[in-house]
Amino acid sequence: MATDNNTEALVSFIDKIKHHVHVTAEDRVSEIDNEFLRGFEFVAQYPKTVTIYGGTKIQEGSVYYEKARVLAKKIVEQTRCAVVTGGGPGIMEAANRGAKEANGDSIGITIKLPHEQTTNKYVTASVNFYYFFVRRFILSFTAKCFVFFPGGFGTLDEFFEILTLRQTHKISPVPIVLFGTEYWQPLEKLFRISLLEKYGTIRPEDLLIYNITDDEDGIIEMVKKAHQRGQ
Repeated sequence: MATDNNTEALVSFIDKIKHHVHVTAEDRVSEIDNEFLRGFEFVAQYPKTVTIYGGTKIQEGSVYYEKARVLAKKIVEQTRCAVVTGGGPGIMEAANRGAKEANGDSIGITIKLPHEQTTNKYVTASVNFYYFFVRRFILSFTAKCFVFFPGGFGTLDEFFEILTLRQTHKISPVPIVLFGTEYWQPLEKLFRISLLEKYGTIRPEDLLIYNITDDEDGIIEMVKKAHQRGQ
């Protein structure tokens, strides 16, 4: 009899766990669905965008801060694209600042963090997310061009994700620009010597997916020639 009671208790416990997991999963899926819907509705207002990524620790007065500011201003003035960033400090602030100074749309796709990320004061419109993967998707959804300035692990993570999506043809051949030859060339050296020549884990054509440059006008021409996405 005791064994039967133990078995019934175990079955009851498992059923409760299953129910809890089911309800939790439904709630989570609903939250994710709502975030995607809200994100799509937001970016639909800005069909032509250029997304600029970069480190939060690169502050005003640094060379790359000023370069990001100038480039964003040129993008607005010469292509009429909205400039999209993660809405935070550093390179994101610089890009939003340049876009706003050109009287363009200066967009922030922000994230909720345990210690709240501060949205920079140059953002003219923003949408906030809880889930990083939803935010990343919305950041990239309508971009005609991705521009990566120097940054830390987060910037590199975002670059590798976009790079992989292009390599596997999961997104159209949108330009990927790595701005800052001095910063990015050591990484490309790693790609060539280790990944390509020593281990063969990438193909030669994979190194053609992105462009390393310091040429702002060249980037503007890439944006002008790029196909529209996310429609």
